[in-house]
Amino acid sequence: MMKHWIVESDVDKNKSYPQIVDAAKFLQQDEVVAFPTETVYGLGANATSDSAVGKIFEAKGRPSDNPLIVHISNKGQLNGLVAHIPDVAEKLIDAYWPGPLTIIFEKKAEVFSEKVTAGLDTVAIRMPDHPVALAIIEAAGLPIAAPSANRSGKPSPTTADHVIDDLQDRIAGVVDGGETGVGVESTVVDCTGAVPVILRPGGVTKEQLEEVVGAVEVDPSLKEGKGAPKSPGMKYTHYAPDAPVYLVDGTRADLQRLVDEKKAEGLKVGVMTTAEYLEEFEADLILSAGRRDDLSTVAHHLYDTLRAFNRSDVDIIFAEMFPEEGVGLAIMNRLQKAAGYRVIKG
Repeated sequence: MMKHWIVESDVDKNKSYPQIVDAAKFLQQDEVVAFPTETVYGLGANATSDSAVGKIFEAKGRPSDNPLIVHISNKGQLNGLVAHIPDVAEKLIDAYWPGPLTIIFEKKAEVFSEKVTAGLDTVAIRMPDHPVALAIIEAAGLPIAAPSANRSGKPSPTTADHVIDDLQDRIAGVVDGGETGVGVESTVVDCTGAVPVILRPGGVTKEQLEEVVGAVEVDPSLKEGKGAPKSPGMKYTHYAPDAPVYLVDGTRADLQRLVDEKKAEGLKVGVMTTAEYLEEFEADLILSAGRRDDLSTVAHHLYDTLRAFNRSDVDIIFAEMFPEEGVGLAIMNRLQKAAGYRVIKG
């Protein structure tokens, strides 16, 4: 039976918590344990063990060519994990660790399970900004591979209940530290080349990165999701509810017209919008993901909103689009993947 540990989200790093000690022992025994981070709940396992990492892929139903992010609890661990730390990576670490930023390094040989890196010469590493996550990693004394703790392709989990819904009896346990903060996963930046490249937008924006290191590029394959993935989240449909999602690149009148057409066909239709426009649509289910004037609220509630559609009986979902600036770049990346890149022009 899956263990369900409940712990206060603001644990004191100077105290010992039996729930965290217990969860860490499971990780040391090559079991898989879910825990909260500042972005979403992660599904953790010993990153050096083929057996442990294999359990992540089995639990999630995740494609084996999709690499994992390794989580650490202190900067000192890096030296034993990567071949070297480029100057640009040092600057980003100083600015944004701990935090929702994952950095791609050249990996040190014979440290990680090949299942973590999908056979690549690089490894993705971050230090989460959540006291529960840091305490678990520290107590385990291991680098922890941890993708989002959901079934592959489904919306990422921002509460322990989401994890239980998706992975009940498929993993050893979940540490319940309450609702997560940022709501979308970490930004992934490749620092192995001359110019840093964003492989996945997330909680640290392109603009924030450029404040620290100057020019930062965005991998063009983000728009299509094509090619061999160099980072988690670069390939395959992700974050999708059960009903098909279509993004509407047009006016709210265009979106309502699409709703009316599908309702005339006898379908139950859902609309994902924002608080400002909640009263402007007529559909079977209309949900707000946050406020358009504060896109951080949309990032925070995005996955919970997508999961709410799963709890309904809608047949199709139409979603508004957002400007691809700041955290809007991450929001649109997740929505495009949830929609399988289906966009209807108004």
